[in-house]
Amino acid sequence: MSYFNVRVYGLLINQDQEILLSDEFAVERYFTKFPGGGVEFGEGLIDALKREFIEECNAEIEVVSHFYTTDFYEKSSFNDSQVLSVYYLVKPVKPLQLNFKCKVFDFDEGTSQCFRWKKIADLTEDDVTFKTDKITIKLLKEAYHND
Repeated sequence: MSYFNVRVYGLLINQDQEILLSDEFAVERYFTKFPGGGVEFGEGLIDALKREFIEECNAEIEVVSHFYTTDFYEKSSFNDSQVLSVYYLVKPVKPLQLNFKCKVFDFDEGTSQCFRWKKIADLTEDDVTFKTDKITIKLLKEAYHND
């Protein structure tokens, strides 16, 4: 059975022009992405994104604006679904209280997710795992090239 898998992600950029990345280990695989995840049935995109930030980052966010929605076919890396990803620029309601890391996949004991900042100027498509995130990085670099 084929089905759609709607995903929503937040692009959180700090005052130093750094973007928040999430390093994770799930389904026997390491990957790096933007914070966010799946939209549950009966949930709107923005409500899903706010829920994901509370679940992943223990942080309340405000959505600033829509940034990008995938406009091509992408099969999920984890199952037979077709992925549709929506990206929003977001900002935290209060300063984030996370244990930020400098190295990739530097998980605290007993965890399988960690967060780190990366300067947009230094960001490359190789910094993330999935195709939609790679395209989002290309668009981010174009949008922030003058900063």
